[in-house]
Amino acid sequence: MTEHTSMAEKMDINPILKQVLELGPTVAFFLIYLRIRDESYQIAGTEYSGFIVATLIFVPILLAAMGVLWFLTGKLSRMQIFTAFMVIFFGGLTAWFNDERFFKMKTTLVYGCFSVILGIGLLQGRSYLAFILNEMLPMRDEGWMILTRRLCAAFALLAVANEFVWRTMSTDLWVKIETFGFPIALMAFLMMQFSLLQQYLIEPDQDEDA
Repeated sequence: MTEHTSMAEKMDINPILKQVLELGPTVAFFLIYLRIRDESYQIAGTEYSGFIVATLIFVPILLAAMGVLWFLTGKLSRMQIFTAFMVIFFGGLTAWFNDERFFKMKTTLVYGCFSVILGIGLLQGRSYLAFILNEMLPMRDEGWMILTRRLCAAFALLAVANEFVWRTMSTDLWVKIETFGFPIALMAFLMMQFSLLQQYLIEPDQDEDA
């Protein structure tokens, strides 16, 4: 009984702390980059720009935050694990080749992969979003399919936007858009969708009646 209660408590976490652990590493990367962007560093005989050093610092910060989140909640979402893998992989390529383009392309591939995965589900007549989020947000199948189609398109658009931004604009501007622009745009899009799809939500009393 005590073990069960302790596990239930472990799954509960203050929402503000959760947001800090999820968004904190990205904000930390932004602040570190602003501080050292004009510097260059000699490491093991190779000169690295401030951007690349900020990327190298970002990776352990992200892993530490995810470790704390896992310790407190006992779980990590597939999306968090995939994003962490991409950050580590492309952060490693950035350092190995001393080329910041790899880390900038990471965002394109993350959004692109999400779009492709959702698209594969749609071709099968399924919503992978429902599989991941249905317990948190009960909704009828029609609502999940509509949301999945729209989010698939949104991720594809963000992937294209990232390619445009990093290839045509300054690193400073890319860092700002990556840190704030894309997440805010995605959050605003999701909030708008949940408002539009309100009619498909399943209320708790509807569940009981069914």
